[in-house]
Amino acid sequence: MSFSLSRALLACAMLMPFSRAAHAAAPTATGSGLQVLFGMVVVLGLLMGVAWWLKRFGPVRGTGNSAAKIVGGVSVGTRERVMVVEVGDQWIVIGVAPGSVNALSTMPRQEHVPQDDMQMQSPSNFSGWLKQTIDRRNGKQ
Repeated sequence: MSFSLSRALLACAMLMPFSRAAHAAAPTATGSGLQVLFGMVVVLGLLMGVAWWLKRFGPVRGTGNSAAKIVGGVSVGTRERVMVVEVGDQWIVIGVAPGSVNALSTMPRQEHVPQDDMQMQSPSNFSGWLKQTIDRRNGKQ
């Protein structure tokens, strides 16, 4: 009997380190939740990085060969715009609203002033523009 008891004690002594390691390696609920949260943050960060990269360096939309070109537009409401589209030698004035696009008018192609020329005619600072506007309103110009 002493031989089997010593053998059982020896077997328990040999298995002790393995049972401690198995107990220490068992994940806790907090540790597991933090791992999942960290993984989600990493994946979302990668998605945002790829989206930024595609927006910055993604495919370029070419407008050189298109049949229609947007000449200009103005917002007339929170979600409504009036735009001028050039198709061939004709300008089409369209109204754009959520869910609808309506042709308002057509006219022959016009020669319009580029934005750079318009900026050179108007003052470059706000105070000059305000003074010019007040002078026009008061009839001094």
